[in-house]
Amino acid sequence: MAPPLARDTKDAQDAQDADAQDRHGRRPSRRALLAGASALGAVGALGAAGCSRVATASGAGGGDLLDRLRAQGVVRLGIAGEIPFGYIDTDGELTGEGPEVAKVIFKRLGVDRVQPVPMEFGSLIPGLQSQNFDVVSAGMYINPERCAQVIFSDPDYQMLDAFIVRKGNPKNLHGYKDVVESGAKFATGTGYADIQFAVEAGYKESDILIVPDQVAGLNAVEAGRADVFAGTALAGREVVKKSSKAEITEAFAPLVDGKPHVDGGGFAFRPTETKLRDAFNVELKKLKDSGEVFRILQPFGFTKAEMTDLTAKELCRG
Repeated sequence: MAPPLARDTKDAQDAQDADAQDRHGRRPSRRALLAGASALGAVGALGAAGCSRVATASGAGGGDLLDRLRAQGVVRLGIAGEIPFGYIDTDGELTGEGPEVAKVIFKRLGVDRVQPVPMEFGSLIPGLQSQNFDVVSAGMYINPERCAQVIFSDPDYQMLDAFIVRKGNPKNLHGYKDVVESGAKFATGTGYADIQFAVEAGYKESDILIVPDQVAGLNAVEAGRADVFAGTALAGREVVKKSSKAEITEAFAPLVDGKPHVDGGGFAFRPTETKLRDAFNVELKKLKDSGEVFRILQPFGFTKAEMTDLTAKELCRG
């Protein structure tokens, strides 16, 4: 099983954003599941072949990239080898949340093939700007910092929190306020944004049990060292599948500055290519309206709670 989804606090993100974007910028950021060794091996094998640069876009009147992609019959997708967002599977096939949505949309736009260009996540925006590929297709969170560098499609998914608790949820924990009011023993992962969520709700930071990841959090709950472990709903659901002692709560939006905070991931384009981004959004909306986006993402662990009507404009405002 791939290691679970982890998340960085703003301090960790700021350190990386000096020269490259981490997975999920903004104050509460999140890192995706890393691919298994075999998948990453396939990514590495493809890397050398997939990194020649694309032709320079004109940028005039919204750019001509879509026309050129149609003529070429192929679009290059920047991915980071991260399950479930964009990776090469054990059969050497490109898959994941981003690529599977992109395959459908680009087919509708008259571009029959997608080609992966694997990179480290932090190199995706610089790689897009350097024209090493055409689109970032890696489930990248949309936030104001990134919106200053690239343009985004509307998000195809949103990410919420959930708690790993003992079977039956004996302390009735469904949000950070519940944790504080019940006096529950609270755990979360190293660098997870959930630390800030809990502190904002009134939990004393020095009392938080910090463990390496979701698996360690599950173990802490099962062993009684913690009453609750906080992380993303997507990763938590996968972690508890084989547990006989723990379960996952319903997904919820944590509060940031007193308001529900929801992250959303989408596709990134060079700022000059507004025509391509706009055409992509038109087809994405059709997929959302028909329910096709959910059918595409469901095999990767996404539920209807991760479907969203948020827009890139909203998320870029922060």
